[in-house]
Amino acid sequence: MATTTETLAIVSGDDVVRVRQKVRVRATEAGLSLVDQTKLITAASELARNTLDYGKGGHADIMTVNDTARRGVRIVFRDQGPGIPDVALALTDGFTSGNGLGHGLGGARRLVDDFDIQTAVGQGTTVTIARWRK
Repeated sequence: MATTTETLAIVSGDDVVRVRQKVRVRATEAGLSLVDQTKLITAASELARNTLDYGKGGHADIMTVNDTARRGVRIVFRDQGPGIPDVALALTDGFTSGNGLGHGLGGARRLVDDFDIQTAVGQGTTVTIARWRK
């Protein structure tokens, strides 16, 4: 499997924009359709914002994955924030622990092909997403 990874820090609003821009470049390089690019960029933007706002900063590993079975983009968001006490509740539409609209995690999950969340209270959260070329 050929994979190239770039790690971007997420410590300010400007970094959220940089993540979005890099995901756009990677999605284009991977040959994703315009619709799939838009879905991936939207999900990545939301998760980068969550990493900043709720995780108190972290980083994103953006990977172009190209193997014999599929080609696409995988992104891993990591923070060392407070963690998510109830993942099922956090994935529920309308739930927010802050001032948001409550579409973040659940909305991001619907926009991608693969979605995984690992979290522990007091230890942070890792969210992995992927969108594959059809």
